Amino acid sequence: MAEAFHFELVSPERLLMSEQVLSVVVPGIDGDFTVLSKHAPLMTTLKAGVIDAVLASGGTKRIFVRGGFADVSPNGFTLLAEEAMPLEDLNPAALDAQIKDAEEDVADASNEAKKHAAQGKLDQLRELKSALGQ
Repeated sequence: MAEAFHFELVSPERLLMSEQVLSVVVPGIDGDFTVLSKHAPLMTTLKAGVIDAVLASGGTKRIFVRGGFADVSPNGFTLLAEEAMPLEDLNPAALDAQIKDAEEDVADASNEAKKHAAQGKLDQLRELKSALGQ
């Protein structure tokens, strides 16, 4: 059986998780990776995607993150997310409205920089919708 370790997920608004876990799958900038107990020290950036944490107490938690940093140390695993949302808290209708607004922002962009920024937001929203299985 896998050994438990401490995992914290922090966003600018709040501490989303501070629990003992058996494993955490993370969307790293270079691809998804799994953190287990006694993982080698690591610091990396994250891309938008879903964190899958297997809790030591049983069950799993799935949280969508929009970028951030992951820090694995001998003391545990800390993830600092730019933005984080538990998947069960997401409203599919509101997400569809945000995607529609982002598509309009891309179409209405007055220059390449604004278009690139709007496209990045749209891509993240589509990734979130995909994570919800829609």
